[in-house]
Amino acid sequence: MDFSPDLFSRPTAISEGTESTIREIGSAVLTGLLLEVSAWPKPGLVAPRAMGAHRDMDLQTFILSSAAIAPALYDCARAGFAHAEAPETLLPAIRAIGRDFDRRLLFATHGVNTQRGALFCAGLLAAAAGAAAQEEGGLTADAVFAMTARITHGLTDRELVSRDPACAKSNGEILYRDYGVLGIRGEVEAGFPSVAFHGLPTLRTALAEGHGLNDALVHTLMVLIAETEDTTILWRGGPDGLAFLQGEAVRILNLGGALGEAGRAEIEGLNAVCVERRLSPGGAADLLAVTAAAYLLENRRFPESAMIKSHLPEGPFCPPGPGPHGG
Repeated sequence: MDFSPDLFSRPTAISEGTESTIREIGSAVLTGLLLEVSAWPKPGLVAPRAMGAHRDMDLQTFILSSAAIAPALYDCARAGFAHAEAPETLLPAIRAIGRDFDRRLLFATHGVNTQRGALFCAGLLAAAAGAAAQEEGGLTADAVFAMTARITHGLTDRELVSRDPACAKSNGEILYRDYGVLGIRGEVEAGFPSVAFHGLPTLRTALAEGHGLNDALVHTLMVLIAETEDTTILWRGGPDGLAFLQGEAVRILNLGGALGEAGRAEIEGLNAVCVERRLSPGGAADLLAVTAAAYLLENRRFPESAMIKSHLPEGPFCPPGPGPHGG
């Protein structure tokens, strides 16, 4: 694959207005990553004061890795904007950035894999947004998802379908060999359909109804768990583990999901089961980060109503309502 510098260059200089757009794209995608890890409660996932089904990472590990890979998101957005050739020729440049920052992530965490999958999704989303910003559709979610599909066209055939099964090495290659699942490669090549058809509509509706941001994010996560073939769950728990967690997500959603007290209580209970069974819906978590980022790319900020609602218990550090500085 060609990693030559001309993949990153345009004949015209990037203006200050364009730099502002690049910064907005990078910040939106980084915010998606931070919102995912800070949302709670979540089954089997790292959250504030919880390690989920993991034994080697916590919230601060994620903060370290997020800070380490943050520049990659701006670099990918800039590469997407500057790319003047066919979209599918952009992928090698994005992967070159990703490889560099994958090393930085592992250095920051002493080898702990917190967000390597998220880096792949987030970098592609940022690059697609940068490229889409130059076209008529702009930064609508649909335009960014369509650009993602164009950039990754042919990816699954090259790296899964046409590969010799005996040569499978990565988790994704092994899971395709054993179960026929396309994983995140299939997701991005199809233009993030799990986000477009499930995650983003759920988040939009929850926020439009006035729910707080945390509840809206957790509720969206439960929908993504129910609707996606999460290869992280499949890797850890096999088909039985995946079927179990999808079924539990559907059951909890039928109770109102994270938008009601009964559903939230069940999510906390499910977390305990996931810890016991070492199940972690890391794929759905990555797609939640993409969902939040896509919402911000399209809307630039969350509604004010989402900022002032919380289900934190009242206490000396959790006042019952807005304080003199806006609460």
